[in-house]
Amino acid sequence: MPEPTTTTAAATLIAAGTTVPMLEAFGVSLGLRPDVLIAGFAGALVAIVLLDSVPSEGDTWSHLVRSTVRRIFVALASSITAGYLTPLVLLLSNLPDALLLGVAFTTGSGAQKFVGWVMSRLGLAPRLGAESGGNKS
Repeated sequence: MPEPTTTTAAATLIAAGTTVPMLEAFGVSLGLRPDVLIAGFAGALVAIVLLDSVPSEGDTWSHLVRSTVRRIFVALASSITAGYLTPLVLLLSNLPDALLLGVAFTTGSGAQKFVGWVMSRLGLAPRLGAESGGNKS
């Protein structure tokens, strides 16, 4: 009986090249794919730049720094939202896996508006004037 032409190690190396890596934090798998996060981040940047989802507040340095920090957090939150919601959107709408990155880009670009809408529907959105004590006349 002849020896098999492929060894177990070779089959493992071939299979390892086709698997998609998942991100881990402190040894716990987050279930996030880096390619989906990058596509969601790109969508968030498009929403910030073209759709002006985080408008600037003024001309001073403090306003510039505040707007920049806010834009960074918006981009990170949008990419994480795209990372978790994209597989769900693909599953619910019966789209093929080939559209994964396109759906991630779209989800990242619309994440802030969608999450804000859901929070307002659930009554979790902050009220206008809450940061200034709520005493607006």
